[in-house]
Amino acid sequence: MTMNDGLVERLRAVLDRETAIDLFRGAIGRESITGNEANFVAFLAETMQRLGLEGLKTAEFLPGRPNVWAERKGRGKGPRLLFIGHTDTVHVDGWREHWAGTEREDPFAAPIIDGAVWGRGSGDLKAGICASLAALSLLDKSGVALAGDVAFAFVGDEESGQPGTGVSAGIKDLVERIETGDIVRPDFVVYVEPTRLSVYPAQIGFFIADITITGKSAYFGVPELGKDALRASHAAMSALWKHSDEIAARAEHKLIGRSFLLITGLAGGGYIAVPERCTLSLIRKLLPGESLDTAAAEIEAAVRSAITDPEITVEFSYPAGRDHALGGTAAEIDETAGEVGALSAAMAEAMAGRGVIEGAPFWSESPFFVNRLGVPAVYCAPGDIRNCHTYEERVEVEEYLAGIVGFAAFMARYCGVMD
Repeated sequence: MTMNDGLVERLRAVLDRETAIDLFRGAIGRESITGNEANFVAFLAETMQRLGLEGLKTAEFLPGRPNVWAERKGRGKGPRLLFIGHTDTVHVDGWREHWAGTEREDPFAAPIIDGAVWGRGSGDLKAGICASLAALSLLDKSGVALAGDVAFAFVGDEESGQPGTGVSAGIKDLVERIETGDIVRPDFVVYVEPTRLSVYPAQIGFFIADITITGKSAYFGVPELGKDALRASHAAMSALWKHSDEIAARAEHKLIGRSFLLITGLAGGGYIAVPERCTLSLIRKLLPGESLDTAAAEIEAAVRSAITDPEITVEFSYPAGRDHALGGTAAEIDETAGEVGALSAAMAEAMAGRGVIEGAPFWSESPFFVNRLGVPAVYCAPGDIRNCHTYEERVEVEEYLAGIVGFAAFMARYCGVMD
């Protein structure tokens, strides 16, 4: 099937809006803050079973924390398409207090207000998960039988913020199963992070660095007896900001812009004394092709060159390893690839002004496919990353429904259909 085949109109005509919205609201109602993924996975397993998916499995990537996956085998020969998303959400600290006395007070009640479904996890990323599953149901209702396979895999531990979590343990387990042949390798992957139905074939890389600068404390009246860690931190920050300007000037990526670093925290100081210890935190944005190891070495060199006193020590740590020990690698695929264009076209047909090809201003887990497995992957789903992780998290109903239609059309065109 191709554009102008009338498929989108056919799909839109038979879409059961109420059932699709009920699925989405039910998903939000299953609280799944990182660590409690099992609550939502049970809901997904029931949904996938009702869809008649084959090979439905759940397996724990850590005790009590399962992934879930299943597939619809095609009836002929065609490529294998995988939809994947993470089951966990960020916390809801302060949500109830912020919305006290309003319809939004319960972060998991999923009220529909002014044409949008509200709640924690609505955009990040239960709208995408539900839209992908509802899309297959829509094809069934339309009588469309796929030639190729459509697979679904939903993994935990993507979100950061909860102690001891957020290291992509779920997708690491899934990718290992693909590498060993326990799960069939896909030909193309759609990761359902929120994009407002744009298509993101490129994403940034990142690492976080925590820098501890240690001098020597001394009473304020005799500062010459101390080694001022706060003064050294000022020198380090000046050097880091200069380095940020330098790396930004090196190159600009068409879809994701320029590299930079952002100092995100400074703590230290003493009470009526020369400050002995300070800690800095920073995050470094990387473009595709940039080495995390090289970038980290450059930051360390910049700091060490700025602190010349041999009695002041500097230590570096990198707490956010993902697909790399230091952080997450950047990734990109050919934005002119046929699959990218087909998904873009399907979303543009499903909703005016959507389907734009852009770059992801966030890091998520597509590099596990692109860089580790050599499988092309993009991000695409309903929802707006700008309101995710906030008290304003919501997804427009019409965008969610358009996502279902767009995903269904793409499934048919990518996998092929049986006559």
